[in-house]
Amino acid sequence: MTTSGPSSTLSSDPIFLSFEEAAESLRDSTFPCSKPPCDVDSPLFQMHFIFSDKVVLLFDFWSVHSPAGMALSVLVVLLLAVLYESIKFGKAKLLHQALVSMPIRTSQQLIEETDQDSSSSGSTPISSTRLRWFSCHFGQSLIHVAQVVISYFLMLAVMSYNTWIFLGVVLGSAVGYYLAYPLLSIN
Repeated sequence: MTTSGPSSTLSSDPIFLSFEEAAESLRDSTFPCSKPPCDVDSPLFQMHFIFSDKVVLLFDFWSVHSPAGMALSVLVVLLLAVLYESIKFGKAKLLHQALVSMPIRTSQQLIEETDQDSSSSGSTPISSTRLRWFSCHFGQSLIHVAQVVISYFLMLAVMSYNTWIFLGVVLGSAVGYYLAYPLLSIN
């Protein structure tokens, strides 16, 4: 019966690998993927910003391989950023208009309305103010969902680490802010 010492057990256990051994085992192993490119050094797997005309954005079908395709992709991302800023300011404008159009109630009016609702028998009719508030809140929620979806698309586009796409998002955000801000101050 042969027994192995603690040193042989430690070196074969992946938990106790040194940094050099772990890096070597990663370098020697193959990365299984369903389709190429599997090369970690590929421009598609860079973890720093690069100037390139080759990128895959958001979906597999949005694969850019030429300067013209990159210019078109930057334009699309720029317009998405402008749309995001417009939705952001539009949502603020709608909220302001909704708050201005809602009647200001005193606490006495709220108490009287609550008493009337609780004293009436059967089904209570929904007041027009509550219905208006609900529809306004529902619309604001839908606009918020659209804003969140667009913002995540922009974030994922920037995470392609392509400098051109990043500059398109930044420029689109600046243009969108520049165009939408004056609309916020107009009554």
